[in-house]
Amino acid sequence: VGLYYEEALAALNAAPLKDHFEKAWIAHVQLKAALFYAEACYRYGLELHEKEEIAEEIARLRSGVSTLTEAKKSSKGAPAQLLDAISKLEVYLNRNLERAMKENDRVYLMRVPSPNSLPPLPAFSMVKSMQMNDVLDASKEKMFASLVPDSSAKALSRYTEMVDDVIRTQAEKLQQGSELTRVRLKEMDLPDSILALEGNFSLPEDLKNEVEKVQASGGPAGLEAELQQLRDLRRVNQELLVQTEELLQKEAAEDAQFRSQFGTRWTRPQSSTLTKTLQERLNKFAANLKQAGESDVRIERSVREHASLMSILNHRPIEAALPSLSRPIMSLDANEDAIVGALKQSLRQLETLGAQRAGLEDMLKEMKRKVKFTVCAMYFLHAFLIIYHLNHCARHSVSLLFYLNGT
Repeated sequence: VGLYYEEALAALNAAPLKDHFEKAWIAHVQLKAALFYAEACYRYGLELHEKEEIAEEIARLRSGVSTLTEAKKSSKGAPAQLLDAISKLEVYLNRNLERAMKENDRVYLMRVPSPNSLPPLPAFSMVKSMQMNDVLDASKEKMFASLVPDSSAKALSRYTEMVDDVIRTQAEKLQQGSELTRVRLKEMDLPDSILALEGNFSLPEDLKNEVEKVQASGGPAGLEAELQQLRDLRRVNQELLVQTEELLQKEAAEDAQFRSQFGTRWTRPQSSTLTKTLQERLNKFAANLKQAGESDVRIERSVREHASLMSILNHRPIEAALPSLSRPIMSLDANEDAIVGALKQSLRQLETLGAQRAGLEDMLKEMKRKVKFTVCAMYFLHAFLIIYHLNHCARHSVSLLFYLNGT
């Protein structure tokens, strides 16, 4: 930064700018350049002191003090804050200079070089120029990501993580509560037992559709016909497998016979080489056929074992075959109706809570969406302020150029 101020000061003291800026501006830039140079001498002196390079430390500190002393001669009209910073830095420089000179006189006894003989202070740029076309490319996913300070980006990231964690925890609690309720209702056969008692019990829609498909295919009788067709196909496949094996064996026997009969004149490749791929595919087909046969046997056995239960599929509609509950002939405490009524009321309240749970889930999702929108808006606002500042500086630069060209 100090080098940039020195370059700006040199430009202000040379044509064509020296006649177009007030002396107060030039004095301000001179003070800033001196302040940053002296600060660099002070910081570099601390490093030299740690390395016990006392002679160069004294020279650097003297250079910083003389620079501030010279700059203060033209400090008329400078801001009080800038003068205060210069005074404080001068105190620090003189204190460290006095300490270093005492240590050199008593311990090191090193020759102090002239400030003019010292190499320039090591420097590096704290900022770098960037192509604005790359920074403001709207096609990128995060257009203003590089314009947001790292601390702000980390803070926003931590905030979004905390919000996501809270929302995820609450959603998991809702899910666990719903799952626990589902298990408890299943254990008590609710609400199916009440529906069966009222005669309003019906199959779930998915199960009913599957039953109708089976009935449309002929029911248990149609299933038996499918199994018979499966047995016929398995027998045909087994016959084709045997025929193919016999053909390959016959071809191998003929090849061996001709090879023995004609000797070296029989130049055709051996049968095992030519039919290797066919034999591998045949073995794989035989293994698949064996596995499918074992699976078919298990299916047929299961069908025979459950034939009596599957006979219910012959009823149309299927609900006519379902068992139903009936009220007891003799009431034990004449309180059954009240109990059923209380259960119905509890189930209705449970349905209301289920609807509210869905609303809570939607609310949590909306909160998460708003948090992401707020983060994006903060990124955009920060980028907007930067662009506004750049445009403001650009307008002043253009006005200055017009002024210089006009004069």
